[in-house]
Formats: sequence, structure tokens, C-alpha cells
Amino acid sequence: MADIARLTEIIEPEAKALGFDLVRVKMMPSEAGDGGQALQIMAEDPATGQLIIDQCAALSRAVSDAMDAAEEAGETLIEGAYHLEVSSPGIDRPLTRAKDYANWAGHEAKVSMVKDWDGQRSYRGILKGIDGDMVTLEDRKAGEVSYPLEMVHSAKLVLTDELIAATQPLDVSGADDIVEEEEAQD
Repeated sequence: MADIARLTEIIEPEAKALGFDLVRVKMMPSEAGDGGQALQIMAEDPATGQLIIDQCAALSRAVSDAMDAAEEAGETLIEGAYHLEVSSPGIDRPLTRAKDYANWAGHEAKVSMVKDWDGQRSYRGILKGIDGDMVTLEDRKAGEVSYPLEMVHSAKLVLTDELIAATQPLDVSGADDIVEEEEAQD
């Protein structure tokens, strides 16, 4: 099993050097169906909350080089075959950092707890924010509930019209330069 904390120690400086904030580092089964693993890295440009393809490629190259250097120095970072996935967190992004809970307050979120909290293991409702390490959410069924951030197993925003309206548009630089050509008539 890969040591996520050690991988993060290697990956985060590479993201920072490119001006990005690391959102998540996670090992998961490969979607290629080959029984392998995928190292998923989510990062964002703080100015836009996303990464465009060129930024993903730059981060992928930097992380690959840093991991190769660590492995050449004798460190085994990941047992067996794996592939690297670098992406933007997307609109219905995971909530992984305290600042995510503050930045996305007012939006709907789904939260799964490590273990039952106030008799429930999952919540869904409007995120109220975070105070210290206590997250508050207005759950659809349980009403207002507060829980320690460390009790969260996973959390993500729910795709809603409000979230779409609040999310900055994707980078459209160059879109005005697209020239449509008419098809020749036979």
C-alpha cells in the first residue's frame, strides 16, 4: 500500500512551485480495468479554482520527475504498476481542506463520516461553514449538525444550479479565435 502522506510530501512542493494548491492525493483502482492502481492528484490554480489541460500536463511532468528521483534514490513509493492521473477538482469537487468548507459555505454537500455521528453515518444538506475544526451542515433530515472535520471520511459538493452559477467559467482563452469554415456544397 502506498504511503499517501509521503506521496503528498513529494507532490505538494511540485504543485506549489507551479503556483497550484493541492486538493487531494489518493490511490485508487485503475479505471482501465487492468487490475492496476491509479495515483490521483487533484490540484487547482487559486485564481480560478481549476486547472486547464496545459497546467495538468505541467504538474504531471513535475510530479513524475520528482517521484522518479525519489525512486532512483532507493525509495519505493508505490508497490507495483500504477498510472498517474492529474486533474482539476471539477464543479462537484471533493471537500478535503478546512478552507473548502469555508469557501463553499451556502452550497449543498454530501458527507460520509468515518463512523456514526449523532446516529448517522452520512449527511446531505447545505454547508454552513467551519469554525475551528467543527463543520456545520443543515442536513435535510437531521437539521443543523456540527461535527469535527477529522470525523469526515469523504465529502463533496452536490451539482446544483446554484453551484453552477457560483462557479467561475472554464478558461475560454482563445475561444474568440475559433474560425468556422463553411462546408463546400456539392
